[in-house]
Amino acid sequence: MNPFMVVCTFKPGTDMAQVGAVVADEQAKAAELTEAGRLAGIHLAIPRGTVFLQVVATDAIAAESTVLELPMSQFWNIDVFPLVTPAH
Repeated sequence: MNPFMVVCTFKPGTDMAQVGAVVADEQAKAAELTEAGRLAGIHLAIPRGTVFLQVVATDAIAAESTVLELPMSQFWNIDVFPLVTPAH
């Protein structure tokens, strides 16, 4: 398994009332993915409309698939970045 940082930005014109309507479902799914070891962290940059997700997956396609399971993914543009540890 490999670590990925997935950067999610809200699509232009997103209705934040619709976003708010899925918060409870989002929290439940995020807890499920965390328990399964597939989601390692969630970081919000609300003023910039950006969500950073630490995902653990076999490859970038699997990382994106994990994110697409989240209810809020319907509102996001998604960029997946593999993470590497810098050489010492």
